Amino acid sequence: MSTVAIVGAGHVAGATAHALAVSDRVGRLLLIDDAVSAARGKALDIRQSAAIVPFHTRLDGTDDLSSVTGCSACVIADRFGSVGEWTGDEGLAMIRRLTPYLGKTPLVFAGASQGGLIAFAATEAGIDRRRLIGSSPEALVSSVVAITALEAGCSPREVMLTVLGAPPSSFVVPWSEGAIGGYPLQAVLSQVALARLEARVRHLWPPGPYVLGASAARITAALVTSSRQSFSVLTQLGGEFGVRDRPGILPARLAAGGIVQTRVPELTTRERVQLQAALGG
Repeated sequence: MSTVAIVGAGHVAGATAHALAVSDRVGRLLLIDDAVSAARGKALDIRQSAAIVPFHTRLDGTDDLSSVTGCSACVIADRFGSVGEWTGDEGLAMIRRLTPYLGKTPLVFAGASQGGLIAFAATEAGIDRRRLIGSSPEALVSSVVAITALEAGCSPREVMLTVLGAPPSSFVVPWSEGAIGGYPLQAVLSQVALARLEARVRHLWPPGPYVLGASAARITAALVTSSRQSFSVLTQLGGEFGVRDRPGILPARLAAGGIVQTRVPELTTRERVQLQAALGG
C-alpha cells in the first residue's frame, strides 16, 4: 500500500495523521520533524489508539527529510512546539531542502497560511502547479455548509457549495451555483438569509487544527486512491478568472499525482466582480 509523509509533528500534523490512519487508506505514515522524539512519540500514541479504533496503518517518526522519497503524497503541516505552520523564510528553506527528494510526489499544504509557500514552490522551485494542493479551503467549505444547513433547517449532506477567492480574508461563495436537496440554493433561501450567511462567512477563517487536519487527510486520501472526486483547493492559478502566478481557490478533481482537472464556475456579474477584487485581478 501507499506511504504518505507528513512534514511536521504539531497539532495539524497530528490531526492529519490520525484521520488518515483511521481511514485505513494508507499503508504507512511518516511524521517528519526536527524534534524527532516528539514525532516518534506522536506516531506511537496514534498507533496505540488502534486498540480502540481498529486500523492497520503503520506509523513512524523521523527527522530525515529524504524519507519522502517514493511517497505517494507529502503533507506540509506544522512543526512541533510553538513555531506552528511552515511559513515564511523557514518554510521556503524547507521546500528547497525537500525538493530534491520529491520526484513527482504531490504536495498537500495543510495549514491556513501557506499560500506563500505554494507560490514559491511553483515560481522558484519549479514544481508543476498540478502537484501543489492547499487543503484548507475544504475546511472552510465544511463550515459554510454547516451554517447554511442551519439557516435552511436541513442536513449538511443536502447542501452543495464551493468557495472561491484567496486566503486569509478574501473569500467569495458563489451562491448562484449552490444547491440544497437538488434545488437551486437561491430558490430555497431568501435574499435576507443569504445576506446573513455572507456576513458570517468572513468570520469563519482561520479554521482550527482538527478541521484542518481532517481536510488534509481527506484530500490526501483522494490523491492516493485516485478518487477523481472534486474538492475546493488552493493552488497556483494559471489564467483562471484572468489571474496568473498567484494562489487562489478552485474546484478541482484529484487523482494520483495531483490535480487532473479544474473547473471555473459560472458566476453572476456581482460574484465575478467580488472574485476579481478578492484575487487582485
